[in-house]
Amino acid sequence: MTWFFVFFALHWYLSLFSQTFFLHRYAAHSMFRMNPFWEKFFYLFTYVTQGSSYLSPYAYGVLHRLHHAFADTENDPHSPKYANGLFPLMHKTKVIYGDINNGTFPVDAKYLRNLPMWRSFDFFAGSWFSRLSWIAIYAVVYYYLAPVWWLWLLFPVTCMMGPVHGAIINYFAHKFGYTNFPVEDTSKNFLPVDILMMGESYHNNHHKFGSRPNFGFRWFELDPTYPIIRILDAMHIIRLNRETPAA
Repeated sequence: MTWFFVFFALHWYLSLFSQTFFLHRYAAHSMFRMNPFWEKFFYLFTYVTQGSSYLSPYAYGVLHRLHHAFADTENDPHSPKYANGLFPLMHKTKVIYGDINNGTFPVDAKYLRNLPMWRSFDFFAGSWFSRLSWIAIYAVVYYYLAPVWWLWLLFPVTCMMGPVHGAIINYFAHKFGYTNFPVEDTSKNFLPVDILMMGESYHNNHHKFGSRPNFGFRWFELDPTYPIIRILDAMHIIRLNRETPAA
């Protein structure tokens, strides 16, 4: 059972890192730059860590930019104000994400600037063949590492890890928590010490300072992703935008 929780924790945090570092802070917000080699590397890293729930950096970037532009209005792709619960919100987000990814969702050109593009890879990674292959791999892992039946209750979470992470913030961080700053939407800081979501739950801070790579603001608001960003910047793997306040 110990090895099962090691697997689950690694999958949770590696998938979450791909989402917050590559999809969110890089693709959607362009908080830092990287050369084509490292961009392809993190495409592949995201694919391996998200597996069956792989999210296209291009489509995620557009979706998230629309969320910021139209937060908590009818044009917000995932506002809890316009969905009857968590699962309807997830379904609505899935439909809009799919339409963006397929090019059938009308989007103003200003939301398409400076997005990472590897569309042939996106279509492979998001194909049913790829997703079902990953689900089969997860089933084998569970077969060998989950000795009791109730651990299989986590199997849907494993298969839908990326959307689960997104739903936690898109739903709960617009309903519960505290605020540091007045904003024109319902974004809140869901967790006062955000170890579980690697800084993503400081949603009110992020909606106030959308280009700030450190999502924490108060002394106790630890953003575990930010030190990794600084290390990667020091190693010249990425380059932080110096005109943007870092901390």
